[in-house]
Amino acid sequence: MTDSLPVALYTAAQVRELDARLIAAGTPGFELMQRAAHAAWRALRRRWPEAGAVTVLAGRGNNAGDGYLVAALAQRAGWQVAVLAVGDPQALQGDAAQACAEARGCGVAIEPWHAGASLQGVLVDALLGTGIAGAVREPYISAITAINASGLPVVAIDLPSGLCADTGKVLGHAVQADVSVTFIGLKPGLFTADGPDRVGALVFDDLQADPQIVRQTVGEAVRLDRSSLVQVAPRAPTAHKGSFGQVLVIGGDLGTGGAALLSAEAALRCGAGMVTLATRPEHVTASLVRRPEIMCSGVESTYSLTALVERADVLVVGPGLGQAPWGRSLLSLAAQRELAQVWDADALNLLAAGGIQLPTGCVITPHPGEAARLLQCSVAEIQADRPAAARELARRYACVALLKGAGTLVAAADGRLALCDRGHPAMASAGLGDVLAGVIGALLAQNLSPFDAACLGAWLHAAAGERLGTQGRGLAASDLIPIIRQLLEEQSPCLK
Repeated sequence: MTDSLPVALYTAAQVRELDARLIAAGTPGFELMQRAAHAAWRALRRRWPEAGAVTVLAGRGNNAGDGYLVAALAQRAGWQVAVLAVGDPQALQGDAAQACAEARGCGVAIEPWHAGASLQGVLVDALLGTGIAGAVREPYISAITAINASGLPVVAIDLPSGLCADTGKVLGHAVQADVSVTFIGLKPGLFTADGPDRVGALVFDDLQADPQIVRQTVGEAVRLDRSSLVQVAPRAPTAHKGSFGQVLVIGGDLGTGGAALLSAEAALRCGAGMVTLATRPEHVTASLVRRPEIMCSGVESTYSLTALVERADVLVVGPGLGQAPWGRSLLSLAAQRELAQVWDADALNLLAAGGIQLPTGCVITPHPGEAARLLQCSVAEIQADRPAAARELARRYACVALLKGAGTLVAAADGRLALCDRGHPAMASAGLGDVLAGVIGALLAQNLSPFDAACLGAWLHAAAGERLGTQGRGLAASDLIPIIRQLLEEQSPCLK
C-alpha cells in the first residue's frame, strides 16, 4: 500500500502564506501560476488524452488565472477551447489579468457566462478555489449547477469550487469533480466531511517549491501514513505475556454481547499480552466457544468487576454496554480508576448524559452523533467543522478524541491534530467501531501514548477496511481483525 502524498496539511491561509513566501524568495507569482496550469493540464491529458476539447469556467481571482493558462495550453495543443467567464475578465488584476491576456493572445475564445451556455469536452473548474468565504452566491451557483448537471468530466483546479478548504464543508453548492489538482500544500477539506465525495481523484503538485521555505510553516494537521505513524517496539527474545499488558473490555449487555467480544478479539490479535472480557453471565459460554484465549467473566455488578479492574492495565469500556443501570454502574467504577482507557459507544452516551467524569489521559472514539451529544450541539454543526469539533472534544474532556467518519480526525488536548484519509464505503457496517476500540486498547497496553495509539489504530483500521473493500459490499466487522494484524506486522515487525 503506497502513498505519494505529503503528510502535512495546511489551512487555506497557510497556503496563501506559503505562496507569498515563495514569491518573496524570488519565484515570481506568474511563474507559480504557470506551473499550476501545467500541472492541471498534465493531469487532464493523462486522464482524458483523447478528449480534444475543454471548456474552462473562470472566476475572478488567481484560481481563474490558472484556468486561463490551462486554456492557453490546450489551445496551443490544438484542442477545441472555450472559456466561460463567470467573473468579469475586466476586473482581473495582477497575475490573473496577465494570464487572461495570454489566453487571448493565443486565440482563446472568451465569452461571458450565461444560463444555457454550451459546455463541451472536459470542464475545468477555475471558479473559486480556496478564496471563498461564506456561502456560494450567484452567478456561481448557476455555473456550479450546470457543471454538475452536464454529465461531462470535470477537473477542479486546487479544489472543487464551493468546498471549504479548511473543513471540507460544502458551502451551499460545490462542484463534483472527477479529478482535483491541488498545489503547494494539501488542505484538510480535501479529505474530511464532504471533501471525499467532491474531490474525485486527487493529484498534488508542489510547484517546485523550496522545501526549506515550506518547512517554515507548521501545518494545521498531519495526514497519517506509514511515514508519520509511530512504530510499536519490536519484542525481545525473552518477552512474555506480562510484558504487553492486560486489557479488560467492559461491555456486552443483553442483546449486544457481540460488540464487546469483537473489541476483545481485536485487542488479542493486536498484541495485548492478556485480554479479559467482563460481560453479562449469559454471554460467557458463547465467548469461550468463539475465542477461548479470551478470559471471560460474567459480572452482575460492580462488586464482581472490582477485582478484574484491579488487575488490568488498560480498560476498553462501552461496546454493547447499554445505558441501563447495569452498564451505568460498571462505567461508574471504571471512571474512578486512573488507568489508560478507551471509551466508546454507550460509554460516551452515558458520559454525555452527565453524572460521570472521564478520567484523564483517556481516548474517546465518537461518531458524529455521539460527538454532537458530547458537545451539546447538532450533528450538522459537528460536520460543518470537524477539525474544530475534534479539538473541542479533546479540550473539554482533557483526552485524545478520535472523531470517526470520512476523514477520521485524532485530536489531543495540546492542540495536535491528525487526519486519516484511508477507508472504504464498504466499512459502513455495524461493529467496526467496536473493533477499533479494541485495537487502540491493545496499542495502549504495548506502551504507546494515547495520541499515538489512536493515530495508529485509526490508520490500521481504515487501511484494513480499504484493502477488504475491494471485495465490495457485505464487509463484516470481524473480517477486519486478521487484516489489521497483518498490517500491524508490516508496519511494526514483531522482531527486529
